[in-house]
Amino acid sequence: MIELKNVTKIYDPGGKEVRAIQNLSLQIQSGQFVSIMGPSGSGKSTLLHLIGALDRLTSGEIFIQNQELHKLNDNELSLFRRRHVGFIFQSFNLLPTLTALENVTLPLLLDGKSLSSIIPKAEALLEKVRLNTRKNHRPDELSGGEMQRVAICRALVHDPTLILADEPTGNLDSKTGGEILQLLQTLQKDQRCTVVMVTHDERAARYGDRIIQLRDGQLEV
Repeated sequence: MIELKNVTKIYDPGGKEVRAIQNLSLQIQSGQFVSIMGPSGSGKSTLLHLIGALDRLTSGEIFIQNQELHKLNDNELSLFRRRHVGFIFQSFNLLPTLTALENVTLPLLLDGKSLSSIIPKAEALLEKVRLNTRKNHRPDELSGGEMQRVAICRALVHDPTLILADEPTGNLDSKTGGEILQLLQTLQKDQRCTVVMVTHDERAARYGDRIIQLRDGQLEV
């Protein structure tokens, strides 16, 4: 499913070189739930962004479903993200002027689908996460847990093969965070997708099938 070969990512802010990822090689099997852990500055989010084609590597190779991401141009990377990857962020990233239902439909609208063809699927997802009675509420009318469930539905609406979650429980209390992690675990199995999650929380990491530790941009063994 996912293979990284000798991947390096170097940033150069103000002429000062920062090696966020250093010569990293990694394989993640299709259908796995992988947790990525490590101290602040270890390269966790950078690795997630490289896998999700949100950032370009400096050197090396990245393969996802036989796609060579390192060879794609910006338009091809954008299309790849839109068709194959679902993103879940700590800050939810919901549009405040849209209802829960409208937020969920957005990825498919951006892909040129008609609203009438999308709504039944979006409603079914919201019902699956027990938000069918809240579908017409805007984000400021929802709790943190409800907003994260909307964000998960938005990430799933285009049937991605890969879900990338960056600290998805970071803004939630422990009880609500546990419910979100259980939901992710269930959806991973139901949707048969691969989940890669960055977290600093050991309890959250244990929801994964596999835990990867990073330090200084390298795998810690």
